[in-house]
Amino acid sequence: MFQVPDIGDLNVWATLPVLTLVIGACLLLVADLFIPQERKSITAGLAAVGIGLSLVLSLLSLTDVIDYSGSGPVMQGMFIADHFTDMVNVIALVTALLGVMVAYDYLQRTGIQRGEYYVLLLFVTSGVMFMGAAGDLTVIFIALELLSIPLYILSGFRRDQAQSEESAMKYFLLGAFASSFLVYGIALVYGATGTTSLQGIWQAVDQIVADSDNTRYLLLAGVGLVLVGLGFKVAAVPFHMWTPDVYQGAPTSVVAFMSVAAKVGGFAGLLRVLVGGVPNFMLEAGDAAAWQSTVWLLAILTMLLGNIVAIAQSDLKRLLAYSSIAHAGYILIAVAAAGLPGEGPEAVQAILIYLLAYTFTNVGAFAVVIAVEHNDATNTGLDAIRGLSRSRPALAAAMALFMFSLTGIPLTAGFMGKWFVFRSAISADLMGVALVGVLTSAVSAYYYLRIVWAMYFEEGESNASTPWPLAWAIGISAAGTLLIGVIPYLATEMAKGITLAFGG
Repeated sequence: MFQVPDIGDLNVWATLPVLTLVIGACLLLVADLFIPQERKSITAGLAAVGIGLSLVLSLLSLTDVIDYSGSGPVMQGMFIADHFTDMVNVIALVTALLGVMVAYDYLQRTGIQRGEYYVLLLFVTSGVMFMGAAGDLTVIFIALELLSIPLYILSGFRRDQAQSEESAMKYFLLGAFASSFLVYGIALVYGATGTTSLQGIWQAVDQIVADSDNTRYLLLAGVGLVLVGLGFKVAAVPFHMWTPDVYQGAPTSVVAFMSVAAKVGGFAGLLRVLVGGVPNFMLEAGDAAAWQSTVWLLAILTMLLGNIVAIAQSDLKRLLAYSSIAHAGYILIAVAAAGLPGEGPEAVQAILIYLLAYTFTNVGAFAVVIAVEHNDATNTGLDAIRGLSRSRPALAAAMALFMFSLTGIPLTAGFMGKWFVFRSAISADLMGVALVGVLTSAVSAYYYLRIVWAMYFEEGESNASTPWPLAWAIGISAAGTLLIGVIPYLATEMAKGITLAFGG
């Protein structure tokens, strides 16, 4: 007979960082009903407090000051409390905190200040955190929907603009389509292994490989469909079609947050499945994982398309959209490297360092776009930043730093991220893929440095508004970009020793 577990058996204590944020989001949803429209800054402040509290709890766990894992499985194995979860939590919460800061003034001056914005942002962040902690395929699906549905709503938050509503509809329809692939993939994996538990799948794969029967092809199809569903969320080619239109049409504060949060959640889920659940799934004994060749092919296609198409863009939001696609390709290099036995820990650490660097860099870049954007969502082209160095030298210097980091120039966070990703590829004998990554990084220098050229060497009358929350967001992003680039020890120490292997 089924026994209902009690709170002690579930070890709920281990979920405290994400549980704090979820409870905070629910309380904020109720509290916002009693906050007058003209004082929605209170809602933003309460959201920031909730994020900060959850961030402190996650950092305490990451630094081993507090051990949340307890003495047994969490939520009967559905939730994994380890340092990978802690690191994903930290990246997601930093993104959310910056997201609140860049949205505060933007929502006011564009006339879309509504308290539910911050509640939705908290739920998205909770979804990302659950993706990182997922110990079961069903949790990954539920977390993905918790991450995605609020983003569909946020994308259409400017209801007075047809472009915003169009972006939300495109994102919703394509996202629902991708979710169906994920569910079908989960069903096939369950059919092959008899379980949706990632640890159970990992244990079943050894027997499937040893038997060499047709079950392995059922499992291969299931893993492939899961890859399609999560590939949409990280904007990997050919599942990237939504990205440019959604980035251009959605409110820029939403895009600044979404461009990082969706990637962190997508890659966290992808790593849990591929590196945690099926790292030992090989079609031939002693070979690389069966999914490795597909992933490195996706990485090459994503890097090529993202960087080449970005060259032709004149709108900053569309340019950064294709840049986001390209960076998904760089991260996929390390995912592919994890497919070689023994390379998983190094590759996972490289991905986490890259995501942390990308958080500061990309949110900072979009924050500068917010500073120059007009209230009617116009003025996001290259003309908007021409001559910015003469009118706002500090803002231009920050944007130049972000562009250098996205390019991968030394002494920036972006360089360190690419360094670790390429090193993991070389360790996994993926020299060709690493070479494509280096060459496409050189190509990206053209459109990133074109922005720097426009700010410093072209004539224009660029105007920008940086109220204190936005200025602080840009300052924190610039500081993070510099610190990780100059003192990489800060990032490497956080990611040190993180592994997803159930075998220890």
